Parts: sequence; C-alpha cells; structure tokens
Amino acid sequence: MPVFEYDPPERFVAGTVGEPGSRTFFLQARTGVRLTSVALEKAQVSALAERVGELLDEVVRRSAGQAPVPALPPAGSEDNAPLESPIEEEFRVGTMSLAWDGERDVVVIECFEVSDSDAEPEVPDPSSASNLLRVSLDGAAARAFAARALALVAAGRPPCPFCAGPLDAQGHVCPRANGYRR
Repeated sequence: MPVFEYDPPERFVAGTVGEPGSRTFFLQARTGVRLTSVALEKAQVSALAERVGELLDEVVRRSAGQAPVPALPPAGSEDNAPLESPIEEEFRVGTMSLAWDGERDVVVIECFEVSDSDAEPEVPDPSSASNLLRVSLDGAAARAFAARALALVAAGRPPCPFCAGPLDAQGHVCPRANGYRR
C-alpha cells in the first residue's frame, strides 16, 4: 500500500476547486517540493474538522490544560491561500481515522482510499485500501487546519430560509413553498 506520509507537513489544508454548488473538495499536504492532494466529499471535510476540534478539546480537558494545545488557532496561523498547483488527485478518500499520539503530542490523521467494499453497508476494512495519506500535526497546526476547513465548508451556497437547502444563483425549487422558486 503506497503511504503518503507527512510528519509534520509544512502545509496541510482543506481547499476547493470550482464554484459553490459544483466544488470539488481536497486535502492537500506539502513538504518542500513534495505535494499530495486527495479528493473527498464536503461532509467528510466538515466531519474531519469538527472531530479534530473535539479531539483537541478533549486532550486539553484530560490534561487539565497542560497539553501543548491552544484553545484557539494561534494569531497569524491563518492560511487563506488557495490550494497549490498542480492539483493532481492521488486518490479519493473513503474512510478516515483520527488519533492523538500522547508520546509525541500530535494529532494523526489518516485518509484511506475509497475501495469497492466502501459501497457496501459493512464497516470498511482500512487495511484493504490501496493508498493512504497520513499527516501528523501539532496542536496549533491542527487548530488552524480545523478553523480553515470549517470556514471552507461554511463558505458554500447560502441556505434557503425556508427549507435550509442550498440556494443556487437561479434560485431553487423549495419543497416548503410547494415547489415555487425561491
């Protein structure tokens, strides 16, 4: 299984290509000239960012504030730059895992390639994946990643005030308005 390992990366971000409504989401890791981009769904980006934040909060709570994890992303750690080119998808993410390595005080994110077994209702077996992206981030970098990823997800199309479905520039057929365009 090819493993794309970044321990630690110089840059690890979530980003998109395309216009809201037809965006493709990516995770991108870079160290030096080595660049890895993997595609995933918007819901996966959202879930990963939320879980990273929850994990870091739990680490702080269990360590009684002694863990090297900031409560908020450090000032100046914002990374609002676009994804780096060329954006060449190495693989599409199926399952992900998230862990805290207490010996090294880092968050470990693993993204496994989608496999045929992921389409089945059974729990997918990550060991059968053919590609893996593994990234280790310190607490500050993990907070910055989560903040950017959550902002990225929120920057999509605005929600309809009636049904909360995404609005297109041309409006949308709203089920709560009996099919009238909003």
